Amino acid sequence: MRDGVLDLPAVVRHFEDLYRSDSSISVAELTVTRPRRTQTMTLKSWTRGRDKSLIVLQEPVRDAGTSFLKVGSNLWNFLPRIRQTIRIPPSMMQASWMGSDFTNDDLVRESSFSEDYSSQLLGRSEEPAGWLVGFAAKPGLIGLWNRIELTLSDDGTIPLRTRYYDRKNRLARTMIWDEVREFDGRRLPVHMTLIPEDEPQHKTEMRYLSIAFDVAVPESTFSLSNLERHR
Repeated sequence: MRDGVLDLPAVVRHFEDLYRSDSSISVAELTVTRPRRTQTMTLKSWTRGRDKSLIVLQEPVRDAGTSFLKVGSNLWNFLPRIRQTIRIPPSMMQASWMGSDFTNDDLVRESSFSEDYSSQLLGRSEEPAGWLVGFAAKPGLIGLWNRIELTLSDDGTIPLRTRYYDRKNRLARTMIWDEVREFDGRRLPVHMTLIPEDEPQHKTEMRYLSIAFDVAVPESTFSLSNLERHR
């Protein structure tokens, strides 16, 4: 914050790194709501830096062991039912993750706000109250979003709402962030609700149950052989 105005580069870096560190281990619940059903999954994640992550489904039992490994720009999916590992191509990064409203890209955070988008402070937001930051896709970016609007708390440290606009500049989905808690000295929202605009009664909620930052995560965690051990 400078003279009552957000330091935009610092705010963008803080937002991108809010759930990142040199390493982390987390457990989260993902609840997918549809008009006729609701499904809840529990997943455990390990990360190192920005380019390595492992996500393993623990519940429901029928999907336990289903795993996703990201190393650099590569993403693999292990399917324990058929004991097969498949590589997810870049063209599938915007596809639905496990039937939810999140995409593969959302889960492994392949896209970068600072590298893939130009940012601009748009001013104050009335509802929710805070600062409004706009992100416009840089020329040549391959992806779903033409622009993104992020509403931040008054001090710029907590995301409150994110709106995603498609390539035709139509509002496509909205993310609501709430339930701020502290983990290892970091204040961050532990509950996120993603709502698609074109699917009535559809939403996906993610709630972090635990997060530990800067913990010991062996390099061997992020290998194809380890990916297939969680069957």
